[in-house]
Amino acid sequence: MEELKSLIPNELRELIYESTPASVISSCSSLIEFFRPLPQFQRVVRELSDPEMALCRKNTASALDFKRKGNECFSSGDFARAVSFYSQALRFAPMKTDDIDKKMVSTVYVNRATSMHKMELLEECIRDCNRAIALAPCYSKAWYRRGQANASLGNYDDAIHNLNVALIMETSSSGESRIKGEIASMLNHRRSGIERSSPNSKGFKKDVGPCVEENKISLKCITTPEKGRGMISSDDIPPSSLIHSEKPYAAVILKQCRETHCHFCFVELSTDIVPCSSCTISLYCSGYCQEQAGGSQSVDNHIEVTENEKLPVNVQKYMHEIIFQSNENVEGSAEHMHECGGANWPVVLPPEIILAGRVLVKFMETKRCSVEGFEPEESLVMDLLHNYALMPGERKLEVHIYSVVLSYCLEHSCGPRYPFCGASASKLIILISQIKINSMAVIRTKSCDAYAAKGASTTNIEQVRVGQAIYLMGSLFNHSCKPNIHSYFLSRTLFIRSIEFVQAGSSLELSYGPQVGQWNREERQQLLQEQYSFKCNCSACSELNLSDLIIHAFRCVKPNCYGAVLVDNSLKDMKFPRSVPKHEREVMNQVARILLEQTTGLCGADPGFCLTCGSSCNLEFSRSATKKARSNLKWFQDAIISRKISSTLVSDAMKSLDLLRSGMHPYSKDVAQAEDNLAEALCLNGEFQAAVCHCQASIQTLQILEKLYHGNHIVLGNEIMKLASIQLSLNDYSSAKNSLDRLYAILQLHYGSHTVKVLPYAEKLGKEAEMTWFVSRDLRLDDKPRGSTVQ
Repeated sequence: MEELKSLIPNELRELIYESTPASVISSCSSLIEFFRPLPQFQRVVRELSDPEMALCRKNTASALDFKRKGNECFSSGDFARAVSFYSQALRFAPMKTDDIDKKMVSTVYVNRATSMHKMELLEECIRDCNRAIALAPCYSKAWYRRGQANASLGNYDDAIHNLNVALIMETSSSGESRIKGEIASMLNHRRSGIERSSPNSKGFKKDVGPCVEENKISLKCITTPEKGRGMISSDDIPPSSLIHSEKPYAAVILKQCRETHCHFCFVELSTDIVPCSSCTISLYCSGYCQEQAGGSQSVDNHIEVTENEKLPVNVQKYMHEIIFQSNENVEGSAEHMHECGGANWPVVLPPEIILAGRVLVKFMETKRCSVEGFEPEESLVMDLLHNYALMPGERKLEVHIYSVVLSYCLEHSCGPRYPFCGASASKLIILISQIKINSMAVIRTKSCDAYAAKGASTTNIEQVRVGQAIYLMGSLFNHSCKPNIHSYFLSRTLFIRSIEFVQAGSSLELSYGPQVGQWNREERQQLLQEQYSFKCNCSACSELNLSDLIIHAFRCVKPNCYGAVLVDNSLKDMKFPRSVPKHEREVMNQVARILLEQTTGLCGADPGFCLTCGSSCNLEFSRSATKKARSNLKWFQDAIISRKISSTLVSDAMKSLDLLRSGMHPYSKDVAQAEDNLAEALCLNGEFQAAVCHCQASIQTLQILEKLYHGNHIVLGNEIMKLASIQLSLNDYSSAKNSLDRLYAILQLHYGSHTVKVLPYAEKLGKEAEMTWFVSRDLRLDDKPRGSTVQ
């Protein structure tokens, strides 16, 4: 796109820079007139939209090459690499042409199933057999492999059914003898009563959607003079109440997650990935997600079996159940369908541009109209705000170029319903502007071991941005840097839950970005201005709070003074809150006594002076020292990620930590993070005793965060999980159990009945702590002299 941008003359640039929502048709038309005859533009759009020039189309030769490599790995016993090569073969294999291609695809599915069987991935093996059978119902090896996998699971009844079908399909006498022998063996197992019923013996992918929780909250959209429209409730809302749930109008996966997460439901991909049947771009976790996205392989409504009359009725019924078990109806429009066919543009263009195309195509499909019927400003479907008039000139130019390019691509895939002209491109410009400020990042929460060595480990809760989506109702909730509601995702579905008591008629507000305690006020306001084009005047940004006082403050020169030394006048226009809880006021008095004693109610302390004792601080020296320390610690953190830790690097990090401590306020999160990084590095190097000391020091971050947040804030959950895992490593089972009880209280507040689905690792860690606590207690009791009484 930079090449196209460089070709635009200054006169046209100025026209676009000065354009308004009312004039975008004119500016788009002018840009199209300029681009249309240019060879560079024709080359770019041809490379994006012509399947014959794209790298995303199916390719039989590539599929066969990957299949060959998979076979070689299988023969050498490298089953994991074999699975990877077979998955690549499936991505490139044509699936909608002739029987030869279908036979190749079904063969690759069975080969991958066999490799996964060797890896003891039995449910995945059965699912791949199902996919092979759907393509080739007479494929004896698919039924045979399915039977073996069910036998490995102990599902002998199902295994016998599979092998009986395989026996009917088998053409060789040696194969028939082998199958008959295995059927006899399984009959013996079944008669011996060894049948172990699997929770999912048919290999159907379990539903990853949310569990049902009734939503009884009645919401109302209102308009306020301060924040425009927003959402309120007619009734009081208790903490942890489910307020709203909603599936997206349209969604798209982010580029960095294309190889690791399902392109429809956004869950992590399992080993048995399902590729799009029309291009090599999209990957899915199941046939269901493939069908919902619109890249599915249709299955004929009959079983093509040689001499079908030879099959008993019960066998035919069983085969139908297996073949059609994933053939479900698509909900709404298939959002990936118009992108299929091998074109490059869904890969090259940014996610928000792809999302705009999906929204527009879905609107045209659901309304059964052409692009002329799409009016974002008037349509109830897209009643979303936009910030086009407030965009800087360069951003307007970028949006114009992307809209023109996307319009060309949509005309290529949608035909006459979407004419390539200034009017159609202008609709995309407004739509992209709406998406910029109304789309939500789809987040998945996962747990991971940060490090583990010699019995010591810490567990982190990681927030992973996997997708971007438009939620029509979700966009109506306003922002606060100190929110009273919390949003999270299960698969694609958005859930919003109260995290405190909300009085009837009060505004329901969630955080659009960093909250109080994560970034300071100036940084939060800058992000919100750039991203959403408004200046935040929520209570957290207009009233003085402890977090903004100390988050970037320096420490007082007096050793035992906890007063904050401000670095600038960024808090000068903040007012004192009307009411401050007693415990918070005590901490603020310790940090900023001078401010609390002022009678004006405004912050007026000068930078460089302690807000508790008034001592002067050398700001330049403190800035220089902390800047150097942060720079060194950033290098250290990068080295930890790459697992390249040397003793010299650890020594330098310790010196940087001391330097950071000398300048930053004692309640700084940067210091606690540095302690945590040092513990991780020492543990990676096997220096366990030294690591324990820094683990214990990093735990102090809890005391800091408890001053910055309320006691049940979700940010505390991550630190408590770390704390519990360290306590388990130190064999302090009783303390670990207490920490996890507190963690569950926080998670229940934010996720309610969805806690286990959002963060299953927390439940696993809790069971481990509870089990080891009882074991250690029993061991302690056994150590007591027999006959003694427990006091």
